[in-house]
Amino acid sequence: MSTLLAALSAIGLIVLLSAQDWQRSVKVVLVLVVIEGALRKWVLPQASQLIYFLKDFVLIGAYLRYFLLSPVQMRLFIQKPLILILVGCIAVWGGIQAFNPSLGSPVIGLFGFKSYFLYVPLVWMVPQMFSTEEKLYKFIRSYLLLLVPVCILAIAQFFSPSTSPLNVYAWGEDGPAVVSSGLGTVRVTGTFSYLTGYATYLLACLCLLLPLVSRPQSRLWQMVTLAEGGLIAVTSFMTGSRGLVFGSVLLITGYGLLLALTSFSSFASNVRKAILPTVVSFLAVSQGGRLAFESFWTRVENANDSISDRFLSPFTEPFNNFYLKGLDGYGLGATFQANGIIRQVLRLPPGEMIPVYFENEIGRIGLEIGPVGFFMWYGLRLVLLFTLMRVFLKLSHPFLRQLALSVLIYQGVTFIAQMVYNHTANVYHWFFYGFILLLPYLERVDQWQRAQQPNFSHGQPTYLSSTPHQ
Repeated sequence: MSTLLAALSAIGLIVLLSAQDWQRSVKVVLVLVVIEGALRKWVLPQASQLIYFLKDFVLIGAYLRYFLLSPVQMRLFIQKPLILILVGCIAVWGGIQAFNPSLGSPVIGLFGFKSYFLYVPLVWMVPQMFSTEEKLYKFIRSYLLLLVPVCILAIAQFFSPSTSPLNVYAWGEDGPAVVSSGLGTVRVTGTFSYLTGYATYLLACLCLLLPLVSRPQSRLWQMVTLAEGGLIAVTSFMTGSRGLVFGSVLLITGYGLLLALTSFSSFASNVRKAILPTVVSFLAVSQGGRLAFESFWTRVENANDSISDRFLSPFTEPFNNFYLKGLDGYGLGATFQANGIIRQVLRLPPGEMIPVYFENEIGRIGLEIGPVGFFMWYGLRLVLLFTLMRVFLKLSHPFLRQLALSVLIYQGVTFIAQMVYNHTANVYHWFFYGFILLLPYLERVDQWQRAQQPNFSHGQPTYLSSTPHQ
């Protein structure tokens, strides 16, 4: 009883502190995504389950401040009405599925509802976090600095045996699986609880890094950006993750091709500025990371499944399983990987057994919320993707336009990847979707600032109206 009271008191304190400044709390969540695994694995392993939800408690505090204790900018919510309507519809359907009898207990459904919807409000909060393009740039620049210690730790893990204290998972004593190449190397996780989280983090950082390559920076920050790109390249191979490596190739290729098709001058500028980082990254991988590359490539050659099978199976899996429950599903959270632990700790009754194997997210969504919810959920994702494309095409500010493009390609590349039950990807996806409203606003601010300069010289300042920062 005393332990429960202490835990509830700690949760209440975290929520209370987080509610003091919602903008700072959202940024703290982005940092917690990176260091959470380190806290669970090495600092407080006995509190691993509570730390898993730490960022959620911080975010709940931010929501309390934003929605209940601050003047909410309703204009933001009605600016993209289709997105709001789709979110509302899928939330209602998800609420119904959270109480699906097949779950055995609505507690499982509540955990599922959290996984689907807790981070969705970031779409409307992110546009109010940054008042200028310069502030957004400095935040991205500072956030990417976390790559340095995280990747250095990953390199240390790679050259350590699987029995090393560096190579542990958050929920057990087993180290990361040794790459099936016979080279004796581990698949690194960095500060993350599992490999999936680290792979997700590297791809998200690459998404943020690409637009920085062509943005004017001091020589120091150019070198830092170069080093970060090299670390991403080297440690990507150390994960042994084919999805990460090929996803990175698709992200870079798609970014370059679309930039060339829509703005060849920007593409040419990017190519000139990217020559040195590309050469250095190649040398880093080919020399310093040779063992990592060989280990990764051996795994690719020895894999039991082909890339085409991994790509095509997610699209067919949900349609093959819809017959199991008709228009219904097994309930929100039915395929959550921690259900066994939740049922054991809370002594919940078992749910209905799902008679088919599931791994891909598209298939899991179909099983949980049925065809009705499936088409609403991925309809929402497609609308968000299409809206991002429209934002990219309308922007003219070079850095903001390239950032929109990078986020667009990232969302496209990861469309079929794990998101709902990959909490790292979940945070990044909804944070990036917030750029739909943020980037056009920052361009208007930039245009207003440029217009102010001649007006100030004549003593006639103007004002920017209808902004989320008034």
